[in-house]
Amino acid sequence: MKTKHPLLGELSGELLGTAILVLFGCGVVAQVVTGGFPDSVTSGDHNSIAFGWGLGVTMAVFVAGRISGAHLNPAVTVALTVFRGFERRKVLPYIGAQMIGAFVGALIVRVVYADQIAAVDAGHTKATQGIFSTSPGEGVSVMTAFADQIVGTALLVMVIFALTSAINNPPLANTAPLIIGLLVVAIGMAWGTNAGYAINPARDFGPRLASWITGYQEAMFSANGPELYVWVPIVAPIIGGLIGGALFVYGIERFLPPATQPQEIGVEQPAELQDR
Repeated sequence: MKTKHPLLGELSGELLGTAILVLFGCGVVAQVVTGGFPDSVTSGDHNSIAFGWGLGVTMAVFVAGRISGAHLNPAVTVALTVFRGFERRKVLPYIGAQMIGAFVGALIVRVVYADQIAAVDAGHTKATQGIFSTSPGEGVSVMTAFADQIVGTALLVMVIFALTSAINNPPLANTAPLIIGLLVVAIGMAWGTNAGYAINPARDFGPRLASWITGYQEAMFSANGPELYVWVPIVAPIIGGLIGGALFVYGIERFLPPATQPQEIGVEQPAELQDR
């Protein structure tokens, strides 16, 4: 049965899927950062954060995958547009829905964890800003962080293309969300300390904006100094996503044998297939 407003449904999927991603991701960071107060009992570590974000991606893809392709990330949307024929007219609406979803998810985390955040950081400083958005690690320059985000997002998009290409023997559809979630876990474990592995402009900017309007006055800057940092997790992932897509398309896919019935996840299917 056809949907009367297919684009509206897709945008709803992107918004809610990205909100779920951020609810799990920012939620687990909030637990790790604030959960030990007041008796200093640990409530997790970097591995908790990596798995929390990864499982959040898995749940979000399960929720939104069928209706919107579960891009959940402007870098993925742009790469799919350039290399997979995703409709250009949908790019800005998709990115807008992703940004709103991330903002709403982060705002919920901010409200629900408000008491614990106030207990450990009453001034809402850079000490707890990492709950919501990323920043260079101690001693890491902005340009190193920029390069880190390019590499991390290139890995993300390249492997997503590999996992969703019908001619690359991808995993079964019902296991793809889990594998993509594990991919995010792996990126977090391998590339987590330089700059917090945002690898997603919506995941970073939406929560950064939510924290800024709720008391984090330095949210747009690096935790290490006065440098404006908000642009890095927006620009670098877009570049990295394009590099990752190009590496798979021109370095792997063109050498693969053709599929009998090629079908790409994340790209709109013909109407006759959507109704089945």
